[in-house]
Amino acid sequence: MIHQTKAIILHSIKFGETSLVVTAYTSRFGLQTYMLNGIRAQKKGGTKAGMFQPAALLDVVAYHNEQKNMQRIKEASWATIYRQLFSDVVKNCIALFMIELLHKTLRQPETNPDLFAFVEDSLLHLDQAANKSAANFPLFFALNLAGFFGFKLHFNTKLSAPFFLDLKEGLFTKEQPHHPQFLDPQPAEIISELLKLRHPDEFHQIALNKQERKNLLIAIEDYYVLHVPGFKRLRAFQVLSEVL
Repeated sequence: MIHQTKAIILHSIKFGETSLVVTAYTSRFGLQTYMLNGIRAQKKGGTKAGMFQPAALLDVVAYHNEQKNMQRIKEASWATIYRQLFSDVVKNCIALFMIELLHKTLRQPETNPDLFAFVEDSLLHLDQAANKSAANFPLFFALNLAGFFGFKLHFNTKLSAPFFLDLKEGLFTKEQPHHPQFLDPQPAEIISELLKLRHPDEFHQIALNKQERKNLLIAIEDYYVLHVPGFKRLRAFQVLSEVL
């Protein structure tokens, strides 16, 4: 059957001489793989291959069969045309980090409207964010994305500094954990402050230098490795750590 759905493009690879295989996170069907036959041969009119780049927000009309692992897209159009996300180097690197993190965390095709709305909203806010706010966007996104997969970090508001962050248990604690997967009080307190943020306009309130931000991203990546079976290190992380 033919269905219309919003789609966030996660990955695309060339197939044969003229086709693409695209992985997308859709609002209607969750994680899906699509074959686009002959799209790279199109010169004028119709759907363009350039639309299917990571982080693109599209409206697609697709053939969907639950019995098949790969679906087909009949037509696609831009749901949103970004102002800066594809042209600004820093914002594009952040978007690629966010998309790769989402892609490597997703395991099943089940629909999750709240997760789709969170990712879509994050990309739209990143596109419009001031540079001083954009720098902390990867931290905010990664910390909040975890909550949709059942391993959200929980901060006890009654806990007073100094405290540690037990990455293995996902808890803040007054006692140093008896294993190496934890953060010392200074980075743990920064994480706790980041968890309190609710809107991108607040991101600039937490001032971090390049090394602090890089160390926190490494710790959050470690957290995903501990809690997502088979999670592989992010390729986008190295580029992101340089531009931030």
